[in-house]
Amino acid sequence: MIMSNSEWTVKGGTLSHNNACKEFGIPKDKLFEALEAGKLQFKENYAHGNPYYRLLRSEVEAFAKELLGDKGIEEQETKHQLKTITREINSLKRKLSALEKKKIKLLESQNK
Repeated sequence: MIMSNSEWTVKGGTLSHNNACKEFGIPKDKLFEALEAGKLQFKENYAHGNPYYRLLRSEVEAFAKELLGDKGIEEQETKHQLKTITREINSLKRKLSALEKKKIKLLESQNK
């Protein structure tokens, strides 16, 4: 399946092979089998000297549906969204805690 070149440049149109495995719940070995079989287009990139494969999101979604089925995709999407939300909540809690400590210090210095 050959996609137009523009899909490679659209924001959110691509993802790394690691993120594809995490987001869609695809085992790495199955993903690499699909790459070797030519089922998925990829571009090899490097980050800090380490290689990774950039994949088209639409192709990865179609492959995940073929592998896991619609219900499996929905379950994996829910798990991924919950993990993302939990991470964001924990980040906000840390920021809130730091701001509360800063506020206390400012109030203490103001009352001196």
